[in-house]
Amino acid sequence: MFGQRIHNSHRGREEGEKPFWISFADLMTALMVLFLLVMSVALLAVTKTITQREKLEAARQEEIDRLLDRIEQAARREQGVHVDHERAVIDFGERARFDTSSFTLRPDQERLLRSFVPEVLAIAQDKGGQRWLKRIVVEGFTDRRGSYLYNLNLSLERSQRVLCALMGPPAADERPMQRSELEEIRRLFLVGGYSSNSAKESLDASRRIELRLEFYGAEEPAKTTASSFDGEFGACAL
Repeated sequence: MFGQRIHNSHRGREEGEKPFWISFADLMTALMVLFLLVMSVALLAVTKTITQREKLEAARQEEIDRLLDRIEQAARREQGVHVDHERAVIDFGERARFDTSSFTLRPDQERLLRSFVPEVLAIAQDKGGQRWLKRIVVEGFTDRRGSYLYNLNLSLERSQRVLCALMGPPAADERPMQRSELEEIRRLFLVGGYSSNSAKESLDASRRIELRLEFYGAEEPAKTTASSFDGEFGACAL
């Protein structure tokens, strides 16, 4: 009886003196599981962010396509004018060709611009246009003849002539531009020249103008409409 008591007491003392430490392998396993859990949460957050950005970009592109479709419908009413959806460009084709070394538009070309551009302005003023349309760049082009700087200046003069035609006095049988439309032209339109950098196959096709549409980014806020312009719009020299 006494021997049994002594044996049990010795065993209990040995178990109590054993250190209660987790093994190194168990510790590393726990850390690995924790690491994988943290990485899974991080990857899920990143994936969610990318997916949301893709949705915003897709919605933006859908709205822009609708705007371009509406502009294209307006362009179909004007023979020779078409919209390049891929480049977001309004191309006037032969309806806006220039003579060699000239930046003068014919009366019929000016009439075309004054009849078509107000339709674009109306589209720019609706909800989708105000949200996405950032600016309209009037791009003038030249053929390959002549020096670079000469053609660069000529291309800018051709672009400027478009604004002169839009803001100039209309013909007797034309509807005059309203002041709100002139203000919208001043706000949206930007003059740009490309010299002979984007020359086409033929010399005649190179001497042209295009309207390039620029749009806000998916997460870029649209700027508020500028206040009314109080000064005079002026006149272009003939």
